[in-house]
Amino acid sequence: MRVDLLLRNARIAGAAGPIDIAVVDGRIAALAPDLVCEAVESEDLGGCFAFPGFVETHIHLDKAGILGRCRLCEGTLAEAVAETARAKAGFTEDDVHARASRVVAAAILHGTTRMRTFVEVDPRVGLRSLAAIRRVRDDFAGAIDLEICAFAQEGLTQEPETERLLDAALAAGADLIGGCPYTDPDPDGHIIRIFALARRHGVDVDFHLDFDLDPSWSHLPQVIAETERNGWGGRVTVGHVTKLAMAAQDEVEATARRLAEAGVALTVLPATDLFLTGRDLDRARPRGVAPAHLLAAAGVVTSIATNNVSNPFTPYGDASLLRMANLYANVAQLASDDDLAGVFDMVGASAAKLVRQDWGLRVGGPADVVVLDAPDAVTALREIAPTVAGWKRGRKSFERPRARLLPGAGDRR
Repeated sequence: MRVDLLLRNARIAGAAGPIDIAVVDGRIAALAPDLVCEAVESEDLGGCFAFPGFVETHIHLDKAGILGRCRLCEGTLAEAVAETARAKAGFTEDDVHARASRVVAAAILHGTTRMRTFVEVDPRVGLRSLAAIRRVRDDFAGAIDLEICAFAQEGLTQEPETERLLDAALAAGADLIGGCPYTDPDPDGHIIRIFALARRHGVDVDFHLDFDLDPSWSHLPQVIAETERNGWGGRVTVGHVTKLAMAAQDEVEATARRLAEAGVALTVLPATDLFLTGRDLDRARPRGVAPAHLLAAAGVVTSIATNNVSNPFTPYGDASLLRMANLYANVAQLASDDDLAGVFDMVGASAAKLVRQDWGLRVGGPADVVVLDAPDAVTALREIAPTVAGWKRGRKSFERPRARLLPGAGDRR
């Protein structure tokens, strides 16, 4: 057999020992130990763990890297929304393109091969950010699949121009629509209008939802009801839902059943949710991160994601999903191999299911391969193992040679 690429000595999920991966025309042609074939290119992975790459389900590329343009005094959600709205009015297409490109490049180097980004669309920024992110999508198409969500961050019902711009964004190439009911004076009306736009364009929906620690009220029931009324099961995601961090166990279980039955997925954003919630307390602040692993056990499609990088919502970040998954495992106090394998899925297989993308190393599947400096996924998560290299559709997209101590590094001088 003649192949384009042969990756030897890889560890993959479900295989007892090292295997080889053969690639032809950007797809996996064979997965087996000690393959005998003629290869145009060949590389030995040295027993490192190989998988299809991380899937980023929730990030804001358009407002990344603006921390230096904003005042950060209170560290609250309201302040973050207001400061970003002020800065957003000065965004130019080239400015957004440059900042977003830096984050996408970092994500690729950390092993991300698929990404869903929100892009704000409203009278302050118009469609400038959308145009910039479409350019980013084209620039990095050889290394990452980028999905764009046209997003109404600052409300909708009180600002009819935003609805018109969302409609235009979907017509101009945005892949799905996102809403934020908690910033709208009419949250239920906001949800209904977002679904109406989704139906008009035949696209999926992703809401920022229930982003506080008061479990006495929620917009989630309305989203579930509209999902069922519109027949949109399997096409709706809710992000944050930090109220669930404060809900009683039986309430979490009941919510999980409703989400699973309705086909509504959940994304948690550990860095942002930890940074912004609980600021009204001067001690014993709750973690404020929804228990995604409990919902996953009940059949809800779940993911862990970055949300923001270096802005008032999250004033740090490196676009590493493995670091974010490790953070979630710490916050959720998870330790067993089975639990950590489930957390890894939330930045891998489950995250891919959320964005409805093909994922998995299998014969006939896309040759998207990322290599981590670890023998398996659980060890990689425990240690936040560095990435070593990556291929997108069989073409090498990055490399980060394994670190090594130089001879004599331990000598005392």
